Amino acid sequence: MVTATPLEAELLELAGSVPDPELPVLTLRELGVVRAVHARGTGSVEVELTPTYTGCPAVEAMSLDIERVLREHGVREVTVRTVLAPAWSTDDITDEGRRKLQEFGIAPPRVGAASGPVRVELGPTRTRTSPPEAGPDPVRCPHCGSAETQLLSRFSSTACKALRRCLSCREPFDHFKEL
Repeated sequence: MVTATPLEAELLELAGSVPDPELPVLTLRELGVVRAVHARGTGSVEVELTPTYTGCPAVEAMSLDIERVLREHGVREVTVRTVLAPAWSTDDITDEGRRKLQEFGIAPPRVGAASGPVRVELGPTRTRTSPPEAGPDPVRCPHCGSAETQLLSRFSSTACKALRRCLSCREPFDHFKEL
């Protein structure tokens, strides 16, 4: 593994400070999509960006925002390269990012809920606190913390989120789906 130079680490922080265009409460670093910055000679850098999924429509906006921020800090030539391997996972979201999602009213993805291939199955739309053998942790309401939630739609304002409703406080909320 190649260690980043101090300049690359500084530029990685700058690129990572860009707000996500679809979830502006998070930075690209907190979302875990900016993978690396490589200095390529004087005034030229390459940024590795891994989208949340292959067809993510926000990649172009993210790339333009990264280019703008780095150019504002003196980098003359910025290339943002989309890197699909290793694939992004919701486990790449930082603890700070999860906290911010929760505070913003979006249930964060469950940690480690997805490992290996993404399993697709038809099943119940409600989550319960029991029985424990029912599978992964329930999706908790970001408003009241209840585990009694109901899936309303597998897709919400973005493909990354599902729309749910809390059966306790009755508030609808987005859930950032696990990948």
